[in-house]
Amino acid sequence: MDKKNFNNLKAVFVNCTLKKSPATSHMQKLMDLSKSIMEKEGAQVDEIRLVDHEVATGVYPDMTEHNWEKDEWPALFKRIFAADIILVGTPIWLGEKSSVAQKLIERLYAMSGQTNEKGQYLFYGKVGGCVITGNEDGVKHCAMGILYALQHVGYSIPPQADAGWIGAVGPGPSYGDKEWQGKKIDPPLGYDSDFTNRNTTFMTYNLMHLAKMLKDNGGYPNLGNSRKEWDDGSRWEFENPEYR
Repeated sequence: MDKKNFNNLKAVFVNCTLKKSPATSHMQKLMDLSKSIMEKEGAQVDEIRLVDHEVATGVYPDMTEHNWEKDEWPALFKRIFAADIILVGTPIWLGEKSSVAQKLIERLYAMSGQTNEKGQYLFYGKVGGCVITGNEDGVKHCAMGILYALQHVGYSIPPQADAGWIGAVGPGPSYGDKEWQGKKIDPPLGYDSDFTNRNTTFMTYNLMHLAKMLKDNGGYPNLGNSRKEWDDGSRWEFENPEYR
């Protein structure tokens, strides 16, 4: 087996649960599967439970400049941007990602107009994925929205970039629960799901493989994708149809 060295990678796990610490987060239990693999492979991992922080609502880099008294986003963004990989974790509510996950996406979008040293949009060369959990349908729907948003702001998305667990559809026990309605659950719910375990493992390695390839090669070449060069007049091989 071709063993890769992922020691130079950093990942940030952003848990978008609605529960503030120290409440138990079932989302955290599922994210820990991916976190464990990365740590065993030598990658550095940072974790953020977004609801624990005073992150203002809005689409500007620092909302204290737009009538908010406090905004922890600028400090959190430094941790997020320091990572090569972002893994967004969200529960499902009414078939949608959590409001906290939507806030994360909006604040990432606030940074997307900035550029790197190559003149490319800021998130070029970084990799994104997501994990979803709950006890109602919507894993693929939530993943589609999150992964679209991540690639739209500049993150690269590898194959099988999402994983999830919903159990039986409808109100019931959540991922990792050890007891439900007075009955013991052994092993904890979801832990023996081959589908979830396989997809989470594949997702984790694909995130690391793509992040390593991009990092080892200095990200993307800036041929044809530099905002700075476009603004300076470069059009590469583009020709406006009006003038053909």
